[in-house]
This record gives sequence, C-alpha cells and structure tokens, in this order.
Amino acid sequence: MSKCRHCNIEITDDTQVCPLCRCVVEVDEHTDNRYPDIRFRTQKLHLAVRIFLFVAIILEVLFVYLNYKFYHGILWSLITGAGFAYIYFIARFAILNDNADYRAKFLTLTFFGILYVILIDVCIGYHGWSVNFVLPGGLLFVDLAIVILMFVNRRNWQSYIMLEISMIFLSAIPLLLMKFHIVTETFISGVAFVVSVLLFVGTVIIGDRRARMELKRRFHMR
Repeated sequence: MSKCRHCNIEITDDTQVCPLCRCVVEVDEHTDNRYPDIRFRTQKLHLAVRIFLFVAIILEVLFVYLNYKFYHGILWSLITGAGFAYIYFIARFAILNDNADYRAKFLTLTFFGILYVILIDVCIGYHGWSVNFVLPGGLLFVDLAIVILMFVNRRNWQSYIMLEISMIFLSAIPLLLMKFHIVTETFISGVAFVVSVLLFVGTVIIGDRRARMELKRRFHMR
C-alpha cells in the first residue's frame, strides 16, 4: 500500500505516482486517508473507448457507402471520419494517457482541432474562412489560456515559457501562408503573431531573474 506525502492520501492500487499530483508515492502502512482503487475505473474507460472505436468504424463504413451512393459534390463522410478519429484521439491522448503533460495535451488538441475545422472547409468547397479566421483565432485562444493558467498557477508560472515560444512559431504559420496567398485576411493573423511575441517578451521582462533562469535551464545555457 502506497502513500503520497504531498497529498497525504493512501493509494490502494499498484501505481507508482499519485493520481492527483503526479508525485512519486511511498510505501506506508499507517495512514487514515485512503484513495480508492482506480484500476476498475480505468478499465471501464478503456472498455468504453474500445466500444466507441468499434461503433465508429461501423458507422464510418456506412457513411462512406452512403456518401458514395448519393454523392452530391461534398465528401461529408471524410468529415465524419475525421470527427470520429478526433474524438478517439481525445480519449486516448487526453483522458487515458497519464504520462503526457497537460500543457502538451492542451496545445496538441487545440492544434488538431484547428486542422479538423480546416478539413471541413476543404470538404465543403474551401472558402478560406478556416485559415483566415479559425486558425489565428485558435492561436489567440491559446495565448489567452496561457495567461489564465499563469495566473492560476502563479507559483510555477515560468513553466509556460516554452509554450509561449512554441506559440510564436505557430503564430508565424499564417504569416507564411500569406506568401502563398492561402491566407488573405492579414489583420487577425498579424494580431495573433504580435500577441504571441508580446506575451513572451512580457513574461521575460516581468519575470526577470526567474524567467531568465528558466530559459537557461531549458536551453542548457550557463
């Protein structure tokens, strides 16, 4: 039987990390606070995900047949298939995967969500609204979420610096697409890039020594 010294709870299953704070647990037989065995709950979640995958495959085969049989210029079965895949990815990566950091989960799911919206735009004839508005809008949403998370997690705000750097590179994608005339609305894309840059610069300036220490640690600088 294990105990988390940080949360002061006892864990009855065989996990080596605390389900609440992800800290390494220690063996301890003397404690009053008990955390229930989570194995049965996890097994049920895995079973539910497998059932969903099976049902999704059957439905997608049916949708492909109907789309082929009654085709009217829109590959709507591709949209449903990508939607099923995205839901399955959320379940496997965001819910059942305990190893991935929540920041990586948030950024990855947002990124693939934007790609899914772009796919919808392409399948219905491509009008450009996905790359002109949804793509930079999604990037601005991530920047806003970073600010909120930094305020909520004030003791560890410097851990979001690498995410801010990633957002600068991602926000440069719409600017690059302008060169190929894929993105035609320049204002919101420019705003997304400027906000990402200012968020990083502001963090470094306001964070001062802690921000510089975090950058040195991340990039292995002396």
